[in-house]
Amino acid sequence: MLDRTDISPAPTPTSHFFTSLRTRLHYLDWGNPSAPTLILVHGGFDHARSWDWTARALSRDYHVITPDLRGHGDSGWSPDGSYMMGNFIYDLAQLVDLLDRPPVTIVGHSLGGAISLRYAGLFPDKLRKLVAIEGLGLSPGRLQEKAEQPAPDVWRAWIDGRRARARTMPRRYPTIEAAIGRMRERNEHLTVEQALHLTSHGVNRNEDGSYSWKFDPYLKGLAPQAGADDELPAFWQRITCPTLLCLGSDSWASNPEKDGRIQHFADARLVEFADAGHWLHHDQFDRFIGELRSFLKGEAGDSPTVVSL
Repeated sequence: MLDRTDISPAPTPTSHFFTSLRTRLHYLDWGNPSAPTLILVHGGFDHARSWDWTARALSRDYHVITPDLRGHGDSGWSPDGSYMMGNFIYDLAQLVDLLDRPPVTIVGHSLGGAISLRYAGLFPDKLRKLVAIEGLGLSPGRLQEKAEQPAPDVWRAWIDGRRARARTMPRRYPTIEAAIGRMRERNEHLTVEQALHLTSHGVNRNEDGSYSWKFDPYLKGLAPQAGADDELPAFWQRITCPTLLCLGSDSWASNPEKDGRIQHFADARLVEFADAGHWLHHDQFDRFIGELRSFLKGEAGDSPTVVSL
């Protein structure tokens, strides 16, 4: 259940735009600019407003910034329909430099976590602390399976999939309730109130009165070279700031303590959230925000490497 005492008196964010790689990108600023900067980076097919509960809970103590990734929310779509990991990282680097308040703290979910972890390895001096919610990518076993696939077959499947997608109209929902239903299908842990909030900020109204998701359909089926997950340990090993890794017990994501990936970090701690899926910051908000506050304040420095909540 959401903590109303934390979020009810919250300020309303203001919208801002900046340009990166010739694309107009959007972010929300929750005010309090004299406080330490905290950037919340959403996951794939999501949007900045998915962080509203977290942003409101932390906006008294931090200058919270929540960007819409390119191709998501109110940010522009890539003109060629290409979404390379390098472009996402460049966008984040551009935003951090424009804010000009290093070092910053970054919390990233899923794709946002993957972007943030790579950024932290590239610019370790610009990070105060880092939180990655299931942003480590595929497990070592799944990576091995991918490596065994012939590269030409992977490329051919991507081209065929992209052409098929180009012939398909984006899905339209006749009512907002239908879109909310689809949102809850993706995450059965969501309450109706959460699903309504996430959906209302995640759709556009079409000319015929129907609703479509804001994200670019071409985000589905990224180009084969976009991930380069086999290179990730080299990024992780260069991260110098304290790092919190979060995992939902009901998620498909692999446990980095059990599969050995946590060993690539110099200063990392894992927290596993019971009864939570991939969107654990929605599924177990009170537990998540409590753990996040403790980590940001440095109260968990002597805690064990792995914690289950």
